[in-house]
Amino acid sequence: MSQQPGRAPAWGYQPALDGIRALAVTAVLLFHAGVGALAGGFLGVDAFFVLSGFLITSLLLTEHLRDGRIDLVRFWTRRARRLLPALLATVLATVVTAGLVLDRDALGLLRADAYAALGYVANWRMIFRGTGYVAATATPSPLQHTWSLAIEEQFYLLWPLIVAGLLARFALRRSRALLLVLCAAGIAGSQLLCDRLFQVSAIGRAYYGTDTRAQALLIGAASAVLLRPAARHTPFRYAVAGALGLPAAVATLWFWHYASEQAGWLYRGGLTGAAVAAALVVGHVVVRPRSPLARLLSLPPLVGLGRISYGVYLWHWPLFTFVTAEATGLSRWPLLAVRLAGTLAVAVVSYHLIEQPIRRGVLGRRLPRRVPAVATGAAFGVVTAAIGWTTTVPPESATAAAPPVVIPTVAAPVPKPAGPVAPIDRPGRPRSAGREPRVTFLGDSVAWTIGAYLPAHPGMWTSVRAVQGCGIATLPDLRQLDSPHTNYPGCTSWAQRWQRGIDRDDPDVAVIGLNRWELMDRRYQGRYQHVGEPAYDGYLSAQLDRAVRVAGSRGAAVVLLTAAYTRRAERPDGSLYPEDRPERVDAWNRLLHAAADRHPGRVTVLDLNPVVCPGGRFTWRVGGVRVRGDGLHYTPAGVQRIIAPWLLPRLAAVATGTPATHPAPGSARHTRPTS
Repeated sequence: MSQQPGRAPAWGYQPALDGIRALAVTAVLLFHAGVGALAGGFLGVDAFFVLSGFLITSLLLTEHLRDGRIDLVRFWTRRARRLLPALLATVLATVVTAGLVLDRDALGLLRADAYAALGYVANWRMIFRGTGYVAATATPSPLQHTWSLAIEEQFYLLWPLIVAGLLARFALRRSRALLLVLCAAGIAGSQLLCDRLFQVSAIGRAYYGTDTRAQALLIGAASAVLLRPAARHTPFRYAVAGALGLPAAVATLWFWHYASEQAGWLYRGGLTGAAVAAALVVGHVVVRPRSPLARLLSLPPLVGLGRISYGVYLWHWPLFTFVTAEATGLSRWPLLAVRLAGTLAVAVVSYHLIEQPIRRGVLGRRLPRRVPAVATGAAFGVVTAAIGWTTTVPPESATAAAPPVVIPTVAAPVPKPAGPVAPIDRPGRPRSAGREPRVTFLGDSVAWTIGAYLPAHPGMWTSVRAVQGCGIATLPDLRQLDSPHTNYPGCTSWAQRWQRGIDRDDPDVAVIGLNRWELMDRRYQGRYQHVGEPAYDGYLSAQLDRAVRVAGSRGAAVVLLTAAYTRRAERPDGSLYPEDRPERVDAWNRLLHAAADRHPGRVTVLDLNPVVCPGGRFTWRVGGVRVRGDGLHYTPAGVQRIIAPWLLPRLAAVATGTPATHPAPGSARHTRPTS
């Protein structure tokens, strides 16, 4: 049976809790900005989880003591008024901005991200977003940070039901004991799942899962039950919380400095340890509001930042995503200053013009009761429609209108390259005068875009056997965007997959295009190495020779396309990731020329880099045509209007053994990258 209504002890407003919020959101922002001193700043999210668990449970217990019941509808309504308006505004602003600046593939992913954010299931969306190649290699979503809001909202939905049910069914003392048992079981189960589901090469399931991250929320909830003002023996508990506050604060700072989101120990107890430390800090400032630590956390600048911390968190990640080094010309500390100033400015506006007026009911005091509900539904409708409208990209008119590239039909059997390589018997398709040349594209997803997006090209037959997500480097331990990664399934059998394509197509020319996977750091001979280092260059050269042998196994002439400069993503401080650095592209292209020298008369290098990167620098557009969709892959318009008119005649010349006409930068063997 429930306790009779009466006066309910409560903590009241604690400014130090806003100070904790301020430090937590600062840790998250500086972590996302790439500040090395806060390598574990992402754990600021767990501090928010602890606070949410503590405060929500305290509110529920206090309401039950005061009223004898918990009004769940009123609780959820308050949560919605607090959280929804700013989220709707953030999602709307993000998708509208994204519609202007993101590529087609990214917009397709963002559409589902936005709907998941509105439905508070973004954490599960982020887990399954990476199952496809395009998603797995995409830059982070502008709404990726809403995963933590989703976990909190799922907690707000389920936990009050559990608390209200226990308090209604059992006596107060027993229900609280059951809550503690439930919290302990949930913490242990969450930690166990986190340990079992953690994988070094795929941390998403452990990092984003509601079940694997629930321990912080439940630790906060357990703290609220243990430290409730009406509990027996609270002086002892208060003394413990008061004594452990400073060591817990030191431990929290240690976690924020040293932790790594890739570290195995974090998922095998570290997340739980960080949450316990944060809970002890929260408990300390609540029971000892006049302690030096509580006074420090109650300083007005921290309290002010803590009050707008929800808006700061909401707006910072989209702003960080769009305010880039490329867009501003800034990097590192100047870029960070612009990002932080913009985030604070937008958060202040959001707090005063959106969050507070709706939360406090200022806008609704003179309106009929149903108007806020209708307005909420209308706002949802507007944002939902905006998501669909701004993330749906029509076919590019430039692509549809691209003229065909006509290849003159050869008038004699196709000659094979001369040279010291022994001639290969071609028992397949018979050769006849006037037959159009056959070209097969091999390589990775960049080569795939070239072969797949070609315009009509009468006079030449082409096929695409490139494998998305796979290069010719197969060492399993690699780093992509500074994070551990491994080969996608099937990549280690690239040679067999290429061979099947060559056997089926029997081409006259086999084009090999490789741009990304050979430029990443891979563990070789016991340490991470990359192109440009002698030992690793030896490994890549051997793989290149193997690729040439496979591509030319039925007598085809082999064409190596040079890699072009890329800008797939920026580091948090605005600098380039290693695989996007021009010096690595140059080093790889030198290996291509060296491979051609080892196979004289059989291998030709076509220098694509000057065609798509005129002036020797990465660019999104060439001649007014957008050639890159995501900083790496080529757009249909770019292939059809820029690459194909340059490439197809040269491939025909290689196939027929005649010199290409109209030489230009990027001609066969025309330009060697310099060191």
